[in-house]
Amino acid sequence: MATANSQAFESAPRIDWVDTAKGICIILVVMLHTTLGLEAASGQRGWMHAIVEFSRPFRMPDFFMISGLFLAATIDRPWRHYIDRKVIHFFYFYVLWVIIQFAFKAPFMVMDGNSENAVLRSFVFTFVQPFGTLWFIYMLPVFFVVAKLFKNHKWVLLSLATVLQIVPVSTHDVFALVAKALGVVEVEGHFVLVDEFASYLVYFVGGYVFAPYIFKLADFVRNNVIMGLLGVAVWFTINLTLVLIGWSGLPIISLALGAAGALAIVALATLIADKVKTLTHLGANSIVIYLAFFLPMVISRLMILKFVPWMDAGTMALICLTFSVATPMIGYWIIQKTGLGMFLFHRPNWAVLSGTPWKKSTPKAALVPA
Repeated sequence: MATANSQAFESAPRIDWVDTAKGICIILVVMLHTTLGLEAASGQRGWMHAIVEFSRPFRMPDFFMISGLFLAATIDRPWRHYIDRKVIHFFYFYVLWVIIQFAFKAPFMVMDGNSENAVLRSFVFTFVQPFGTLWFIYMLPVFFVVAKLFKNHKWVLLSLATVLQIVPVSTHDVFALVAKALGVVEVEGHFVLVDEFASYLVYFVGGYVFAPYIFKLADFVRNNVIMGLLGVAVWFTINLTLVLIGWSGLPIISLALGAAGALAIVALATLIADKVKTLTHLGANSIVIYLAFFLPMVISRLMILKFVPWMDAGTMALICLTFSVATPMIGYWIIQKTGLGMFLFHRPNWAVLSGTPWKKSTPKAALVPA
């Protein structure tokens, strides 16, 4: 049996608009990968590309802001407990799913002419350079540790994070040299740990620092629906305009659009949370989708291109998106019903630090959800 503290932590009531916002974000994240992947494979651009570009300024900022919302409730815990919950927790899932994804991709990397040694070096390099779609859970522990180190100087951290976001940080050239020297293959063209740290830390810290005001915004929108709708409409127009004219990536503007978009998703999620329960459910299980959508995405892409290559790229991407979101949820439902494969989405007892509230004293494995 889990300890009382563990039970209290894991059974804390969920907030509907938070889960709805996460549901919106996870769909946009999967949409990005399914759409761009299909467009690259088919050689054509579809109508969903416009949605991907519209959401680019706020898609990840909102995810990181939401991740920082509840940090105040845990940041004062002892380092051992904090590291277990905020670092080892995500490290477990990163390692597990890197192995799963790499096992799937490695044969194709060899078939493309890469030596087995080069593939092995690339696997080892995934612990320096996040692998594929898993970079978000690679970055979260870094953000959590930085926030803990600066917990008594959070405004200083927020100021530094703001400067990092505004000043263009790019490691593309350095990364290219390092990757070539190490002989790694199938990796991104920049150091994620550096570039994405600079790009998104401000939103994570902002969610932590401004959490009380973000919750007040949600309450205001819930009680003032017309004002909430008007605010979302104004944001939509501004975001769309700046994306269309190509200004959305400019310094300061990108920061403003990221923050405004994250708050707009909070408002939108508040407005629709009690009307779109499926979206809320997806958000409550967003980590399941995030970890597992890669395989159904690749499989559905291959099947679509093989059997309906004549279909327009936008519709292809929509089918791939639907399959990539639904399959992990169906798989997770089966796992919950059968009890088989729980380790895929729940951290077992052996991966929990002893002496923490989540460590069970009995031999039977504890399950700490992703």
